Amino acid sequence: MADAHTAHSGESHGSVGSYLTGFVIAVLLTAAAFGVVMAHSFSPTGTIVAISVLAAVQVVVHLVFFLHMNGSSEQRWNVMAFAFTVMSVLILIGGTLFIMHDTAINMMSR
Repeated sequence: MADAHTAHSGESHGSVGSYLTGFVIAVLLTAAAFGVVMAHSFSPTGTIVAISVLAAVQVVVHLVFFLHMNGSSEQRWNVMAFAFTVMSVLILIGGTLFIMHDTAINMMSR
């Protein structure tokens, strides 16, 4: 009965060290984002870009250190599903922004 709970095929669990490394990096990235906003060292556009870059790096940190996504053959379907999700979201957001911009231009011309 106890063997049913311990059998994991193809799953890679992280060590305490990798979880702590991911946690420390995530905390540093969060502190950096707060620091960018509180320091007012960038223009508003620069601040948005800096926060966006820090957020994207933090997503990658979470995927690698906490969700254990990598390029191994065991993770290939997870990486493909994630890539499809990202592509779908980018198409959805890009299409929405294009339609909203086009509608605003057409409405302002009248």
